[in-house]
Amino acid sequence: MALAPRQLPSDHPALAGEKIGVLLLNLGTPDATDTKSIRRYLREFLSDERVIEVNPLLWQIILNLFILPTRPAKTGHAYEQIWIKETDESPLRLYTRNQSDKLAATLADKYPNVIVDWGMRYGNPSTESKINELKEKGCERILLVALYPQYAASTTATAYDKAFEALMKLRWQPAVRTAPAYHDEPAYIEGLANSIEAHLKGLDWTPDLLITSYHGLPERYFLNGDPYHCHCFKTTRLVREKLGWTDDRMMVAFQSRFGKEEWLKPYLQDTVEGLPAKGVKNLAIICPGFSADCVETLEEINIGIRETFAEAGGENFTYIPCLNDSDDGMKAIGAVVERELQGWV
Repeated sequence: MALAPRQLPSDHPALAGEKIGVLLLNLGTPDATDTKSIRRYLREFLSDERVIEVNPLLWQIILNLFILPTRPAKTGHAYEQIWIKETDESPLRLYTRNQSDKLAATLADKYPNVIVDWGMRYGNPSTESKINELKEKGCERILLVALYPQYAASTTATAYDKAFEALMKLRWQPAVRTAPAYHDEPAYIEGLANSIEAHLKGLDWTPDLLITSYHGLPERYFLNGDPYHCHCFKTTRLVREKLGWTDDRMMVAFQSRFGKEEWLKPYLQDTVEGLPAKGVKNLAIICPGFSADCVETLEEINIGIRETFAEAGGENFTYIPCLNDSDDGMKAIGAVVERELQGWV
């Protein structure tokens, strides 16, 4: 007996064909460098209980009475120094968008039913808006990819938390996967090694030391079970082994510390200040914990730490850019995405 043709009510919403979404997630960025935009961004960022693990009521008092009235001016100045005037946006937004566009182009021929997009944990475009867009385009399955090579609760976990919050509001939720950290992904390690070799070949001097600088975390987070510290050291070890370098040519340090409690050590600022006195006059720094250049790499490292090293007696300094949307950077992201899409495509 033949089945009756599928019948839909006359007022039924149009049905999109089944698609698979890939959503790249990054930290976020203010919309502009003015005080209002910076304050709005900092309020959202510093109100995240994954980032600031203290009594939330006490912290809100500190945040609103002491930090938000003063910090936006300093932060805004930092963003102004690295802001991309041509497109009126931060480098992080530009590179994350480019990563999404390039990944989409790479996957288009192999997987025509895959839609790639990008969103931010803080600021715009929001994670929720992008999940809703993917759902409206017919994505019944979505792969969430936090662009943090090393796992930390204050980065990877909160990015996925935000996505889950958005999913809780949907009546018809898509199936969801979350990509794991990729601190030891072979394509990522190879990309870092390639970028180091290519950058150093362009110098007319040789670094005495290469520091791999990672964003710091309170030591308490590590003691509570966060694997970030271990992931950072493993990434550096694998890159050093890929380059065939001896132990004394590379070291790990942690940047961006604030507050009075102990953070992961060694501290980058203190380390750099002491290097010239130890005979290290030529220094290179790379930031493998960032998938794209941002205010922490372009302003804090390439401007601030560069000045610190020179004032301490250093002679030559170079910053090696993040992989960004380079061919090697896209190979690393693509390898993670294609692996995690297995079984769906």
